[in-house]
Amino acid sequence: MNTLTGAKRLQLALLLGSLGLLGPFTIDTYLPSFPTIVNDYDTTASLVQVSLTTCLLGLGLGQLIIGPMSDVQGRRKPLRTFLFLYLIASIICAFAPNIYIFIAARFIQGFAAAGGLVISRAIVRDLYSGRELTKFFSILMLVGNLGPIVAPIAGAIILAFTDWSGVFLVLSCIGIVLVLMVSWKLDETLPEEKRVPSDFSQIVKNFGSLFRDREFTGYAFTQGLIVAGIFAYVSGIPFVYQNIYGVSPQVFSLLFGVNGVALIIGSQLVGRLADFISETTFLKIGLFTANIAGAVLLAALLLKAPLIAVAIPIFLFIGSLAIISSTSFTLAMEKQGHIAGSASALLGLLPFVLGSLTSPLVGIAGEYSAIPMGVIMLATSFIALLIYFGVVRKSFNVQPRRKLKGNFQIKG
Repeated sequence: MNTLTGAKRLQLALLLGSLGLLGPFTIDTYLPSFPTIVNDYDTTASLVQVSLTTCLLGLGLGQLIIGPMSDVQGRRKPLRTFLFLYLIASIICAFAPNIYIFIAARFIQGFAAAGGLVISRAIVRDLYSGRELTKFFSILMLVGNLGPIVAPIAGAIILAFTDWSGVFLVLSCIGIVLVLMVSWKLDETLPEEKRVPSDFSQIVKNFGSLFRDREFTGYAFTQGLIVAGIFAYVSGIPFVYQNIYGVSPQVFSLLFGVNGVALIIGSQLVGRLADFISETTFLKIGLFTANIAGAVLLAALLLKAPLIAVAIPIFLFIGSLAIISSTSFTLAMEKQGHIAGSASALLGLLPFVLGSLTSPLVGIAGEYSAIPMGVIMLATSFIALLIYFGVVRKSFNVQPRRKLKGNFQIKG
């Protein structure tokens, strides 16, 4: 299958790209519905934001569990199983009788969506190597960067014709389509002779060695904290834009989607200039940009400044995320070739865990206060800066310059 060309190669790219988009669509599509979900369930903004938290936890834990599972059982069987679970969870979300069942269903939905994220990448590794792997994977990353742009707009379009439950019915339909496409169009890419036996004790040992690696842990928490700040933004911005600034769901989706462009710009800057600017320099630029943007945002929120004064620092903060994630991931993985799978899983899990802690805090002052969101975004970026300089500072002058691809994706 690694010689696929033409239409079949494009078909595979679209299928795997669609699987990778499950994460952003599961997180972002229902964001414009937050205020109406609060009203329909007669609940609080914080509880609705907990539904985002549980989804993020599911996405993080799912990657950690489903990835090793696919190494043992192959790719198609776990993928079909979790896609089917995804569509069931989506239906439960649509008809959940109360906010608590809705929250539980969101965890299951996120956990199942993680199967699409982690297995689609594993399939690419099965099929390609070397330059072809880089070229094909870059296509998937480009598609993934479009997710945060398209998903909220799609949600707003759906809300123009139905209520928020319709969003989850559409997601369940997407699940059905993907189950059918995987069953009919995707061959097994991991033959039995290449599968690995399950060894839980070795996995635990690998994670233990990573946590003892001071440099790796520093990079991992630097990246994870910045992403946690972004999750605070994702959780709080529907209320900020719609309740405080009074924009419609459609305008909110456009504003949210524009910020997805910042991800593409930031990641492409790293890719284009990596021959001239080292990764550590890029990482410091990203961290300082995030802190400046966070400080300006908090000041604008405290002063109740016009919408444009809020939107611009948010745009810059998200652009810095792309720079920080691209460089910190590469630097963290540099010495982990012998346990790259475990290192990659931990780097994928940590942002979701930290994000699950920051998301519910955004609503602590109610749905008409934007201050907690600004405080959290500034605090996470500042702590990330402290961890970077305090934990990995000794590596500043010893990192080699390498060309980065600069592509970055939001499992949300």
